[in-house]
Amino acid sequence: MTIQPLIDYIQRFVTLTDQDIEILQSKIFVRNYLKGQYIVQQGDICRYECFVLKGCTKTFYIDQEGQEHIVMFSIEDWWTSDMGSFITQTPADFNVQCLENSELVMFSYDIIEDLYREIPKLERFFRQILERAFVASQKRIVRNFSLTAKEQYLYFREQYPLIEQRIPQYMIASYLGITKEFLSKIKSQLILEQ
Repeated sequence: MTIQPLIDYIQRFVTLTDQDIEILQSKIFVRNYLKGQYIVQQGDICRYECFVLKGCTKTFYIDQEGQEHIVMFSIEDWWTSDMGSFITQTPADFNVQCLENSELVMFSYDIIEDLYREIPKLERFFRQILERAFVASQKRIVRNFSLTAKEQYLYFREQYPLIEQRIPQYMIASYLGITKEFLSKIKSQLILEQ
C-alpha cells in the first residue's frame, strides 16, 4: 500500500514539497500486523510512533488484578503508540494491540529526529499532533468526571461512529470505565427512548 494517506494527513497541517516527500519515504517503512499482534507491550520501550493506514488498534494497560483498561482506539488516519514511552524512551505503561489485521507507517525515534533536521516543518507538524492529543486527553478526563455513563456512551457514539461497528461491546465498556452489562442496559434504555 502507498503512504499517500499519511502524506495527505501531513499536508492538512504543513505543505510538503516533492523533495520532502522523497526524504520522508526514504526514512520510514510500512509494517503489517496480524489481528492480536502487539505493537508495544507494557514494560518494553516503545520504539515507534505509528500512523494507521489500515486496521484498528487498542491502547490499554493491565492493572495489578489483571483487569484491562482501554484508553484509546485507533483506526485509519489516526496515530498509535505509547507516546510517553516513545518520547522519553523509557518502559511503556501501555500495551498497543491490533484488533484487526493492520498496516502501519512506522516512525522510529531516531528517524523522527532526522526528519526534524531534514524537513524542519515536520517538527511543527508533530508538535501540532502532540498538542491535539494532549487537548483530547484533557477533555476526556473532564468528560469522565462530569458526564454520566450514558452521556459518555452517547458522546463516544457521536464522535467515533466508525469505531463502534468494528469493536466488541465489552471493549467499548472498558473504554468508558463501565461493565459490559451496564453498557447493555444503557443501550436498551436508548432503544426504549426512541
